[in-house]
Amino acid sequence: MLRLFHKEHCFTSKISPPLLQNNSFVESVIEIQSGEIQQNKVVVLKDINVTIKPNEFVYLIGKTGSGKSSLLKTLYGELMLSAGEGHVDDFDLNKLRKKDVPNLRRKIGIVFQDFQLLTDRSVKGNLMFVMGASGWKDKNLKEKRAMEVLQLVGLESKINAMPFALSGGEQQRVAIARALINRPSLILADEPTGNLDPETSEEIMRLLLAIAKEENTAILMATHDMSMVEKYPGRILRVEDQLVREVNSVNNFDPFTPFSTK
Repeated sequence: MLRLFHKEHCFTSKISPPLLQNNSFVESVIEIQSGEIQQNKVVVLKDINVTIKPNEFVYLIGKTGSGKSSLLKTLYGELMLSAGEGHVDDFDLNKLRKKDVPNLRRKIGIVFQDFQLLTDRSVKGNLMFVMGASGWKDKNLKEKRAMEVLQLVGLESKINAMPFALSGGEQQRVAIARALINRPSLILADEPTGNLDPETSEEIMRLLLAIAKEENTAILMATHDMSMVEKYPGRILRVEDQLVREVNSVNNFDPFTPFSTK
């Protein structure tokens, strides 16, 4: 079992055969060329050219309302590309039909700022619900996978706890465990540290970085927390003026300076 998190916040590797496999032969987990996204016939983002490969960790930064969430929603099938071409894993975003969206979401994991756990059931119940919705049938395999993902995030002792009995950091780790259920090739994290204190935020960051490295999972993380971007360097995509552009590390750019118009 690959164990990424424990109480001392260290990461170790003990690998056993997975139940499901990432598609390690996919060259790009995300590929968008000349993309455009509209909402209510208004262009939100245009000229989108983004490529993210397996086990890359990429930040998505930008002001509130700049279009970060619209890009994430397009990647998990809630919005459609209005122009250009795009793929997530082996799904063609231009040909994505409503009935295809559940299959797309089984190939990716989504982590939200507000955790979005079901409050009427235990940690195990939350994971079982996702597995049931994902087509898992065998009870023994479901229970085994639930324990595996909780071990990955260091919460196996909380398997029967209710969400209200967990700290914010523990709830977010359950949300990450939930996102890992189907061994996704991609995790989309929307402000995953937004509701957490600085120390807990760092724990979550180290966990996400370890997942990207050890699980061969690409992570695209939308964030406003520039201190985390600086402390844990990665590729940076910046959304501004309807554009998505890669920028240098925070040591070499001012996040509040507009894109060059040259």
